[in-house]
Amino acid sequence: MATRISLETEKKRRSGAGRRPQRPEEPKPRRVRIRRAGEQDLPQVIDIDRRVTGLAKPEFWADIFARYQRRRLTERFFLVAEPEDGGNILGFAVGEVRAWEFGSEPCGWLFAISVDPKARQQHVGEQLFEALSDGFRKAGVSTMRTMVSRDSPQTMAFFRGEGMMAGRYFQLEKSLD
Repeated sequence: MATRISLETEKKRRSGAGRRPQRPEEPKPRRVRIRRAGEQDLPQVIDIDRRVTGLAKPEFWADIFARYQRRRLTERFFLVAEPEDGGNILGFAVGEVRAWEFGSEPCGWLFAISVDPKARQQHVGEQLFEALSDGFRKAGVSTMRTMVSRDSPQTMAFFRGEGMMAGRYFQLEKSLD
């Protein structure tokens, strides 16, 4: 009987049966501290956004900071992720609670999330997403929304991985040219 088990075990070993497929090693999550953005963070936010989008928008980010870090702080969030041991910020997320647009219940609206390209694949975006989700929950909403371009499969994959899916509203647009 022992010989039979050994032969079956050997056959399985050689065929690979019962073995889990090898996965590429996933990078370890980077330990970060999530906090509200400060004015001193704006140059780094602008730089990360410029490197990711190809556009420098200093006036836009100064305006966002003024609106999202100074008023209605229980329902507006401008968050940054920084290494636990200090250093430059690794990413940022911005969102707010929006209420009653076109008859919808109040919801959290994520309209900006970006991670320094050098810090990607280290779960920084996931930690920012979760911190923003927590802020929305504390503000009393149970739904979060965002928009994603059809031409951005990487962004779509990120949001799908965080549990987001198509909602009950359609985004519509019209060219004004």
